[in-house]
Amino acid sequence: MSLEKAKNHLEKFGLADRIREFDVSSATVELAAKALGCEEAEIAKSMAFMVDEKPIIIVCAGDTKIDNAKYKAMFRTKAVMIKFAELEPLVGYAAGGVCPFDVNEGVTVYLDESLKRFDTVYPAAGTANSAVRLSVPELEKASQMSAWVDVTKMM
Repeated sequence: MSLEKAKNHLEKFGLADRIREFDVSSATVELAAKALGCEEAEIAKSMAFMVDEKPIIIVCAGDTKIDNAKYKAMFRTKAVMIKFAELEPLVGYAAGGVCPFDVNEGVTVYLDESLKRFDTVYPAAGTANSAVRLSVPELEKASQMSAWVDVTKMM
């Protein structure tokens, strides 16, 4: 269901043919990079947080982590990730497959500046064994993002 949801959304942008499904898990940055044969940094990980009692998704490079000071300056609150069990009801995708495509109504999507150093990135495609190859401008368009943010630091 979640793969179909992401696929149907990406189809609207002519990008559904870029989805890859794997026989192995791609639920983490490390596993996704192995499945794709790319650098971990090129994985566009989607992380879900609560801000003012509303879910948001921040998509960032696989070699970064949230910088708490930058996050707090941007969103005026502490970074609190959504619990695994609450991901699907709140954002529309389960852990390991969270992506910025056709998210639930009321979810705001942000792209982190860390992605801009790449020509191609690989976000999940709705499941824990899928990904989609996109240029950063394609990700920007297909995610229907709200804004670019700078809330990460290198690991």
